[in-house]
Amino acid sequence: MQLTRRKGFMRILRSGRGILLRWQRALRKIRISAIFRKYEEFTMVPKRKAVANLLLCIERAPSSGCIVECGVWRGGMSAAMADALPGRTHFLFDSFEGMPPVKEIDGQAALEWQRNTTSPIYFDNCRAERPVAEKAMRMSAAGKYDLIQGWFNKTLPGLKLPESIAVLRLDADLYESTMECLNNFYPQVLPKGLIILDDYFACDGCSRAVHDYFSMHKLADRIYQFRGVPYIIKRNSN
Repeated sequence: MQLTRRKGFMRILRSGRGILLRWQRALRKIRISAIFRKYEEFTMVPKRKAVANLLLCIERAPSSGCIVECGVWRGGMSAAMADALPGRTHFLFDSFEGMPPVKEIDGQAALEWQRNTTSPIYFDNCRAERPVAEKAMRMSAAGKYDLIQGWFNKTLPGLKLPESIAVLRLDADLYESTMECLNNFYPQVLPKGLIILDDYFACDGCSRAVHDYFSMHKLADRIYQFRGVPYIIKRNSN
């Protein structure tokens, strides 16, 4: 009789926990959707992918460390990450002059994209105005932010951030741009830090740079997916 009662109690307990978890997930989804709507005009990332980015940050980012985004456009994803992980220091890097010239190593699709200036996804060669990104960040819950303007090969080499990186979001598209980001910031990512590879599946240059970097440094880090978003959790030994 006591065993039966215990089993019944455990079933009720598990059921209650399951209901609580479903409510927590539902509330979190509502919160994340609201964050996306807040910054929708500041990002070209579609809702489903943006929500996945934010959930990934909430679930996998270390509890301390700064947030870095390379390739910010109008600042929407950086601002959204600030609301998802409030109070952090953010560093935003962009030329605000659009994309550099695409090269053969970046792949045929990238070459065709840059040639087709009338495409609805050309976005003026991804050019954006710095004040727009600053407006997005002022709307956010960032502890503080620093927006660094210029080409990556000019602004990144030798740059040491004042704290280690918890989240490194790479939206650099091209091979040389992505490699500059990896060379300068991958060593500054915390052990178990999160690296989001926005263009890994879309741009040959990005995927080639990631694998070349891993090969050059003999890294055994893995590339995972979270709801279609490619990411890396940095290993302790790197």
